[in-house]
Amino acid sequence: AEIFDTIGKNKLRTVLTGFSVFWGIFMLIILLGGGEGLRNGFQYRFRNTAVNSISLWGGQTSMPYQGLPADRNIQLDMQDLEAIRYGVPGLEHISGEYRLWRGRSQLNYGENYGNFTIKGIQPEYRMLEQQTVLEGRFINDLDLADARKVIVIAEDAKESLFKDEDPLHKWLQVNGIPFEVVGLYKFESGGRGSNQSSAVFIPLTTAQRVFNAQNKVDRVLFSYADRTLAGSKMAEERAIGILAQRHRFDPKDERALWVGNNLENVETYNQVFAGISAFLWIIGIGTIIAGIVGVSNIMLIVVKERTREIGVRKALGATPANVVGQVLLEAIFVTGVAGYFGLLCGVGLLEWLSGIIPPSEMFRQPEVDFRIALYALALLVAAGTFAGWIPARRAAAIRPIEALRDE
Repeated sequence: AEIFDTIGKNKLRTVLTGFSVFWGIFMLIILLGGGEGLRNGFQYRFRNTAVNSISLWGGQTSMPYQGLPADRNIQLDMQDLEAIRYGVPGLEHISGEYRLWRGRSQLNYGENYGNFTIKGIQPEYRMLEQQTVLEGRFINDLDLADARKVIVIAEDAKESLFKDEDPLHKWLQVNGIPFEVVGLYKFESGGRGSNQSSAVFIPLTTAQRVFNAQNKVDRVLFSYADRTLAGSKMAEERAIGILAQRHRFDPKDERALWVGNNLENVETYNQVFAGISAFLWIIGIGTIIAGIVGVSNIMLIVVKERTREIGVRKALGATPANVVGQVLLEAIFVTGVAGYFGLLCGVGLLEWLSGIIPPSEMFRQPEVDFRIALYALALLVAAGTFAGWIPARRAAAIRPIEALRDE
């Protein structure tokens, strides 16, 4: 009750003091939530991809090598895939991929048409780029061996081509060639808008035959057993060395192949996000410290104004501990209430933003987990205690006789 009396006498000052703490906590929560949104977006990008995997695409040489000129195109093929399969120690899964982009492919079922990227793949592809099969099955070894005209589509292709029909075992046309639908997998758009569509999968051997690709592949992707950064680099260098020997280019020629090392990318992003997180904490805590200094200064003024009152209390028997406790309670109350509302408003704003901002592969679900909220509350209590400590000590040092003389 005494705290409320004191606060009630200086409402405007209390509100302005509390606002600095409110703003500090509010900004800390928003900054951390935004950082978490970036992290969630990054993690979503790798949701269906084996982290311990490497992808290789053919590029164009940038330097002469062994009498061969620069600017040669490197086209990967099935022999490259087999050489990597048996040449990289600890290899777990491997698949080739031949791709026909949306602009060059058209699917139709009856009068319904759609453009989708077609990927010719091998069964092990599912272990590297995990798809959730909802109905039917994925591409299997028999499909590959017999070059069957079978296709696995996603939910968006089903909606475009089959509407409310069950697509399984129906025949659709791929650039005028009939394919049987044997599977339906879950489509996750990433929220990048209606222009994004899924890929459809057919056996690699079928793609090479139907699209006259002979034994070419656009990409070789594989996973390896050693999930350390050193292990990933070793597997990458070994695969590049194999292809450099087969296609006769300098292994140090970075343009001869395009390489995607997922583990290396994850490590890089983790370091970036650790730096971003530390930076956001520094900014947020700096804002809170500014608020704490404001509270401390205001409490010093309050103690100065209440010098006579404190002197009377001590003259009537109040101990230094009583005086310190009273001032600390006031400081903790102001910082605690203001900070709590800052916490609530920050979390509320993040929830609102999460609801209105479409999730994407760059930013999704800005949030602050429960542990961070607890840390923020603990920080508030510590801030309130610190803000009130110096004024409380000064109040406790007041001598009753001097206080009563104070004008």
